[in-house]
Amino acid sequence: MTLRTPYLAVDVIVRLWEGERFKGIVLVERKNPPVGLAIPGGFVEVGESVEEAAVREIEEETGLRVRIRRLLGVYSDPKRDPRFHVVSVVFVGDAEGTPKAGSDAKEVRVFRLEDIPLDRLVFDHRRIILDYLLQG
Repeated sequence: MTLRTPYLAVDVIVRLWEGERFKGIVLVERKNPPVGLAIPGGFVEVGESVEEAAVREIEEETGLRVRIRRLLGVYSDPKRDPRFHVVSVVFVGDAEGTPKAGSDAKEVRVFRLEDIPLDRLVFDHRRIILDYLLQG
């Protein structure tokens, strides 16, 4: 019997702060297909917790050290990723500093909530951002 399961990933809605001033949400422009804007994140490695993977992935993609604040939800639509079935644990976190593209991010950008280009988001990240905005 062959065991087949979805890939496990993490995404983090990173709220960027400068002291007590909220600057916006961090999104990455992807280098690799599917191209477009995405919530930063990536795959969980064997032997690490989803929280550890979230902090590591954000640091690799944006150069920011994120503080996980809460779980937004788990997204498991088999069609969310055109490459294969991925289940993503999505967190909300806070960071300070200047983001800098790394890993598979072509560019890192900060968007005010009202300026997020929902039509440019890949995967199911439009739905995730809308869920975040509705939850407040």
